[in-house]
Amino acid sequence: MSNENKIRVLYVQPGKYPEERVIEHTLAAMQALVGGDIEAVYPWEDNACVVCNDEGKLKHKPLNRPLEDYDVLSGDFFVCGLGKGDFTSLTDEQMKRYEQLYHDPVVFVLSRMGIIPMKATPEQYTRVMKDAYANAAGNCPSKAQAAGSDPRCRPQIFPERNGK
Repeated sequence: MSNENKIRVLYVQPGKYPEERVIEHTLAAMQALVGGDIEAVYPWEDNACVVCNDEGKLKHKPLNRPLEDYDVLSGDFFVCGLGKGDFTSLTDEQMKRYEQLYHDPVVFVLSRMGIIPMKATPEQYTRVMKDAYANAAGNCPSKAQAAGSDPRCRPQIFPERNGK
């Protein structure tokens, strides 16, 4: 496959540092990266966008990073450039900017005021998530835990989303 059929993106997973990837410029490759149908979000004015799983929150994917000051991205996502009606490679400048923006993994803590994002290292993120899931498993009936349907089985650091 030639380079014109590939794009350079910044791939961001929960609990990990972002990584530069070169992916095939196909819908299937983009869906594989985010784990489902894609949704593009356009929070910036510099011809870049976030591509995430369209149902990330509905499927209770792990909270990943804040999206500006108004939303939270759930599950894996990537940042890519925008051309005329199509996704393109990030420029070097954009790659640097968004790697800095999304560099640190984030743990989201529930408070009376809502959820609070806290920067963490990958090791800290893993430790917090392990503890949160262990605590949730202790509150969870075994059949519900296996089905993943009982809200008591979800980590307690995340708020209930009430179908939102």
